[in-house]
Amino acid sequence: MKLLQFHLPDRGTRAGVLEGDRVVDLTEADPDLRTTLDILNRTVSQGRTMDEVVREVRPRASRTFAYADLDAPPDLARPHLLTPICAPEVWGFGVTYKRSAVERDTDSASDIYTRVYFGQRPEVFFKATPSRCVGPNGAICIRSDSSLTAVEPELAFVLGADGQVAGYTVCNDVSAWDIERDNPLYLPQSKVFLGCCAFGPVLVTPADLPDPYDLRISCRIVKRGKVAYEGEVHSSQINRPFEQLIACLTLDNPVPIGAAITTGTGIMPPNDFALADGDRVDIEIEGIGLLSNPVKKLSNER
Repeated sequence: MKLLQFHLPDRGTRAGVLEGDRVVDLTEADPDLRTTLDILNRTVSQGRTMDEVVREVRPRASRTFAYADLDAPPDLARPHLLTPICAPEVWGFGVTYKRSAVERDTDSASDIYTRVYFGQRPEVFFKATPSRCVGPNGAICIRSDSSLTAVEPELAFVLGADGQVAGYTVCNDVSAWDIERDNPLYLPQSKVFLGCCAFGPVLVTPADLPDPYDLRISCRIVKRGKVAYEGEVHSSQINRPFEQLIACLTLDNPVPIGAAITTGTGIMPPNDFALADGDRVDIEIEGIGLLSNPVKKLSNER
């Protein structure tokens, strides 16, 4: 199943399921399920899957919307897509693709990235809270003190009960490369800021995405209306199984149900394609969908 969240004026956040080109309003059928996190929490409390909960509720839902009508810039006055889940925490893994390790070391004074790639312990970092995330068509941001902020297209998953994967989505782990490259200890400043993370458009349950290591991931950067950069990678190139990432993340670290986990990027645009105000980034993962976001440069004016 492809689950999502959307906004309706005067009604707020709704949980839905995508069927073809129509979105079924599940909240209409069960007002207790206002969000996809509500659905996930019910699966945990009842020991069921998200698919089972949705199949139980779906027959009572009659209201539908055209997906194309919801695929619009965020505006409280009109219906629009939201992040597919309001993840209480977002965590990221890095240097999980060999290409990423090699290209990062090209700009590094040491071999720290290569050592992480081949090491027993992966790189993990705290990425975002809900207020720092945007959904489809929401603006991803460039820090006011960064001149080299880049897109990092990634497959992400949502944590369910007992360390299991509840669903998959598309992520843009926006990162200020110049800050991180200046000193690796600046990683939190490179990774965590307003509009640093985008998710969407849907959350695909494992039943509909049986092999997450067999997915094509592509990215486009559009500048002044023209495609300036295109890149592609395959998720089979991920170096570490997700079970290992989860085990590392949750060791002595209580991560809440519904947390989103990004799995690293294998697409590293050259420095010439740093993000700029007014750009658009399109990331597509087969079996999940297209995540599109405009780019906004932040100002340090208060």
